[in-house]
Amino acid sequence: MSSASWHARINCGRDTGAGFLVTERHVLTCAHVVAHSDTTPVAVSFAHGGEGEVPARVIAHGGWDGRDTDPGDLAVLELDRPVSLKPAEFATPSEAYGDPPRRLLAYGFPKRYDEGTLAEYRATADQLIAGEWVQLEAWAAHGQPLAPGFSGAAVTLAETGLVVGMVSAAARSPEIRNGRMLPTQIMARYWPRLGDLIPTPEYDQLQKERLRRLVEAAEGAAPTGARGTAHPAPTHPHQTHNRSPRTPECSPERLYLDAVGPLGPPLPPHGFGSLWAAAWYLLSEVPDPSATPRFATRLADFVDDARLRAALRSWPHPHTHRTPAPAQAPTTARPGSTAHTWSPILVEIAPSGSGNRDFLVEVSAYNDRHRRVVGSRRLPVDRVRPYALQRIDEAFHELEPGARELIAFVLPRRWLNADVARWQRSADDDSPLGSFAPLVVMDLERRRSGGLQHKLRQKWRTLDARPEARLHRIDCWAVGQDQVKLTIDLRRDADMVGFGTPPRADGVRRLFQASLNAAVPVMLWPRSGCRGEHRCGQPADCPGSEFLDRLAEHLADLPAHELPQYVHELRETAYASDTAEPHWAHDLALLWEDPECLPDPVGYAHNPVG
Repeated sequence: MSSASWHARINCGRDTGAGFLVTERHVLTCAHVVAHSDTTPVAVSFAHGGEGEVPARVIAHGGWDGRDTDPGDLAVLELDRPVSLKPAEFATPSEAYGDPPRRLLAYGFPKRYDEGTLAEYRATADQLIAGEWVQLEAWAAHGQPLAPGFSGAAVTLAETGLVVGMVSAAARSPEIRNGRMLPTQIMARYWPRLGDLIPTPEYDQLQKERLRRLVEAAEGAAPTGARGTAHPAPTHPHQTHNRSPRTPECSPERLYLDAVGPLGPPLPPHGFGSLWAAAWYLLSEVPDPSATPRFATRLADFVDDARLRAALRSWPHPHTHRTPAPAQAPTTARPGSTAHTWSPILVEIAPSGSGNRDFLVEVSAYNDRHRRVVGSRRLPVDRVRPYALQRIDEAFHELEPGARELIAFVLPRRWLNADVARWQRSADDDSPLGSFAPLVVMDLERRRSGGLQHKLRQKWRTLDARPEARLHRIDCWAVGQDQVKLTIDLRRDADMVGFGTPPRADGVRRLFQASLNAAVPVMLWPRSGCRGEHRCGQPADCPGSEFLDRLAEHLADLPAHELPQYVHELRETAYASDTAEPHWAHDLALLWEDPECLPDPVGYAHNPVG
């Protein structure tokens, strides 16, 4: 303490308090010490002299509104000139507490102590009062009590001199020797730059500074403004609260819950005043080191700027968009399985439960068996396509350079005939998405069924042992067959099913559902053409029958695992065809599902919109 020249005395008219130097030009104190700074000059001097009295101005404060119980009693002073003194250093937030209690010191400037004096205290407990303060009690029954002039003083560990908080109040009665401390982790919520200086277990100063700048950029880039629930809207020109997007999914509280998951620490009682407050709480008070990167990734999804989205997703690693997969226990692959050769980009579109026009859209990328969520949003139906296409493009950043990409859409059953393979790939690329990479669809209901996923795994074990898949034809005149009987028959001896007609008419939809319930791994059909109303029993003039003949000719003798690639090549040929008649595969749809290729770990631990 004797060498701690960073202790400061603050004068603002008739008010005197304490403060402490944290950079060569910044001093922290209580907002109530400089409450009249708008009309009265502020001057800072240091405990051990050498710099003289330095004028200063308030550049930020935490929103304190004048009452003793108001939160945010923090002010940041900027000195007129840099000083040559070494700034204060900080302890980790938890070091202020322990058993036995830590002896804490505060250096203040009460009346008749112009040179300053020390007070010895300890923290009663690490429990926050009103989500803001820690109670201090005197170390002994004698000695200097906290008094006017100590407000804004750094609270330091006696053994090391490292700062753990700031004195913000003292008991009004001299008989009660206690007071309040604003802990450093709370101070950093109000002045984000302070978080760079406070040690945290997993991330260094540069990583925290980068995250802070990214979060501030995300708040500033938000199309509309909103706040967390901790504090009222700012009324002071120096208040540090920032804007954040209005959407409920992007509130600081929602992003925090997404980051910690359903088993993580609950929300603090007073919520968060800004996105940075939530990020800092994760950094300083949540033990899971992966929670903060999840927060950054989730926030990225609500940012319009592509570079900022990429930077948030890559944090804390600034030079790559990919995150290494965590070490996992060895898994036993199926005999003959080649599922690992695909690196899927999974696009899951599901009803939101809040109306027929809203959908939950989640885009993920797989590296090996590790799944990384690129985006997850609730959207009206007219925004599903542009959002999904944008996030699919960004998901390619997560794949290794040599990966075999596979785009897999998980769709509600009524959407399985959607033309996702023909979606324009991007705003400046008119080519179909299905010509860019192998593309398949999957049934949402089946993917969520444990029983059908188990049956699919059994089917693939059989398929892996055979060089080709068996094709079961369902011609358009077969729509009257019994649905239950078809399910049982297909479950027993079909590897893939070809339909001569799209699943539009009621009869075809029933047989389509029978095939899905039979856990058939591969299903193919034309998206357009015969509607399944053909009753002549003569295949010669039926386009559906011709389509099935072509399937048998081109795909029936191929290994099932390679079908996405073969169908991709067929689509490329069809899209590039310039013949008068459409190529037979111009509207070919492929449902292909291997649970081993697309395992279902939860990307976000719960519904992203609650």
